Amino acid sequence: MNNIRENYKIGKRLALVLGLGISLISCQQKKQETADFIDKSFAAAEEQYKLLSAAGERIQAFPRTLDKDGNVMGTDEWDWTGGFFPGALWYIYEHTQNEKVKTDAIKWTEALEAAKDLDQHHDIGFVMYCPYGNAIRFLDDEQKVKQYQDILIHSSETALKRYDPQVGVIKSWNEKASWDGKTLWKYPVIIDNMMNLEMLCYVSDLTGNPKYREVAISHANKTMKNHFRDDYSTYHVVDYDSLGNAIHQQTNQGYADNSTWSRGQAWAIYGFTLMYRETKNPTFLETAQRAADFYINHPNLPEDKIPYWDFNTKQEGFKSDVDFSSRELDYIPRDASAAAITASALLELGQFTDGEQGKKYIDFAKQTLETLSGPAYFAEKGTNGGFLLQHCVGSLPHNSEIDVPLIYADYYYLEGLYRLKNML
Repeated sequence: MNNIRENYKIGKRLALVLGLGISLISCQQKKQETADFIDKSFAAAEEQYKLLSAAGERIQAFPRTLDKDGNVMGTDEWDWTGGFFPGALWYIYEHTQNEKVKTDAIKWTEALEAAKDLDQHHDIGFVMYCPYGNAIRFLDDEQKVKQYQDILIHSSETALKRYDPQVGVIKSWNEKASWDGKTLWKYPVIIDNMMNLEMLCYVSDLTGNPKYREVAISHANKTMKNHFRDDYSTYHVVDYDSLGNAIHQQTNQGYADNSTWSRGQAWAIYGFTLMYRETKNPTFLETAQRAADFYINHPNLPEDKIPYWDFNTKQEGFKSDVDFSSRELDYIPRDASAAAITASALLELGQFTDGEQGKKYIDFAKQTLETLSGPAYFAEKGTNGGFLLQHCVGSLPHNSEIDVPLIYADYYYLEGLYRLKNML
């Protein structure tokens, strides 16, 4: 009887060891599959960006999108999208260590230096931190790193020019009419502006001066108060009076004032995740989680996890508070840029979130990146003007950049791959 019991115990231990061994092998296989997927995606991106770099040289501008004839359209350093192309080159260089890509990244980054004085709108964080921040992380050149850090300090001083302490937020645009012309915004702040706070937090750490971070925290707190509905969907635009009271909550690029523009929701998830990282304020974390849950669980999110350009577009039971019929298409465009931004954000948010909820965010992000890397969204080699992702939307209400590649979609897609690689 004792032998039977002992053999039973030995059998249980062997089964446990065998089970752990199989689990370990399975985990290693999954890690290897993910690593192979990342390598393949970066290799394809490297090839595509040879074409896009050549196009940038040809038009002497920062690539942004394609025109109706399939030609690469570019912009100068004063547009909000200028920093994404060199920023994307830095991610490709980090993975491939291709010296030609590094040379191009330095050249296109330094071509943006004049934008350290960009004070016409709020997007100096996008323009300067995406390329210069990545250069500082990935460049092994102390002299250049110091030069780039000084440029970011200057850029942050410029950003603070648009901050009014009485209002408590950084002004996004100057006086501007709503897309339908019915409202004149005096002090408009858009949810996108959350993305410009990372540069301010970095410069506070760099200089030891808390004023930049304090402005970022004030902006985030006021945004948290006025940009979210009860279900943690977002308004695109909030207009303030001179005392800091919210007087309009509307849209500029979404389907309706009461709808949820998908890229705006992505900016919210990303922006509050980064502000939690920089402050460890649990309210910022909860806001990011609730905004992410709205996105992930929305009944109008397609099965492949690439959202429509607005969550409520033609959603059954949704009643728009504006007449949008003149700008509707016979199909509902997807927005791969919103998907890429969200995937990158969720990979970080998942690491800040415990248990199954954190795993859910990371798994959702991985699945999104895999979908974006597939033939439905990732361009065939030599096509799409050299851009990586297809099927993005700039602003459907303005009939601008509909179902085209957009440079910022590429940037956040590559950032997502970089973050996923680091998680391995």
